[in-house]
Amino acid sequence: MILQELAQAIGVSGNEDAVRKIIADAVRDHVDELHTDTIGNLFAVKKARRAKRALKVMVAAHMDEVGLMITGYDESGGLRFQPVGGIDDRVLPGKVLLVGPDKIPGVIGAKPVHLLKGDESKQVIKIDAMVIDIGASSKEEAEKLVKLGQVAAFATRYNKVGRTATGKAFDDRAGCAVLVELLRGARFPFDFYGVFTVQEEVGLRGARVAASAVEPDCAFVLEGTVCDDLPKDKDTSPTTELGKGPAISLMDRSVFADRRLVDHLVATAEKLGIPYQFKQPGVGGTDAGAIARSRTGVPSVPVSVPCRYIHSPVARLSLDDFDNTVRLMRESLKRLTPDLLRR
Repeated sequence: MILQELAQAIGVSGNEDAVRKIIADAVRDHVDELHTDTIGNLFAVKKARRAKRALKVMVAAHMDEVGLMITGYDESGGLRFQPVGGIDDRVLPGKVLLVGPDKIPGVIGAKPVHLLKGDESKQVIKIDAMVIDIGASSKEEAEKLVKLGQVAAFATRYNKVGRTATGKAFDDRAGCAVLVELLRGARFPFDFYGVFTVQEEVGLRGARVAASAVEPDCAFVLEGTVCDDLPKDKDTSPTTELGKGPAISLMDRSVFADRRLVDHLVATAEKLGIPYQFKQPGVGGTDAGAIARSRTGVPSVPVSVPCRYIHSPVARLSLDDFDNTVRLMRESLKRLTPDLLRR
């Protein structure tokens, strides 16, 4: 399954080469154009099935994942690091990593519990109090093995458990896998620009460049999004729920979704009996925030596969949600017309 291959690839922001190669190999025989721009975005263009092209539609998913960057060394051979993208300090101690281009095994270490003093045991360990242990016995040995600026990713294997899957980087390899499936399918009645973007986790950078290049009439952004549906102390509505279908965004911190596109997705889902849900407004941000504000503005909407434990060493998603996201997007795109976008 393409999701498994993508999830196990390493592509921390700014280092998306391995992910880009997998995607290019997967779609090359199904598209009319395939190229990479100067920043690293991959464009896969599938021309309209008719000569007359009524629309230019962009569907985007970002290739990068959160990770760590090596910023220094301690005298005993430990690697100092900083996060690339949003990572909660609480998930880091004891986690196994693959470091640098040679994928050197490492583990995140911190002061052992029996040496903690006072209230230290009640506090979250901060990143500057952790090191990555790669087995080096000195600073000099560590410097030879790993260079400053190289990145580390979580060493997580993909596993299928019934109709769910666990793995790393489902944000946004889930969206990338959905887009691959769309590109492998039949042509649409418009020029279809599948864009796999870079550096979303550090500021939507690739999408801003890509949208300016494509100049689409509208855009859909495919994501793996927060799913916090486990029991809580308070009666708080979850952002999304596993197994209840693709999540359509209305608003997040980066964008107000275009209501015409939202209504089109909902109408398609209800007509065909595809389960769907709305993502709780105001949570997170996506490439849609950059695309919607490019040039003179682009009607945009994010559509996501819900994922538990996002931005952590391991996430979980529903394969039914994944399949229904592919189906909802394919059927919605087939029914998309210029009339829908007219004011």
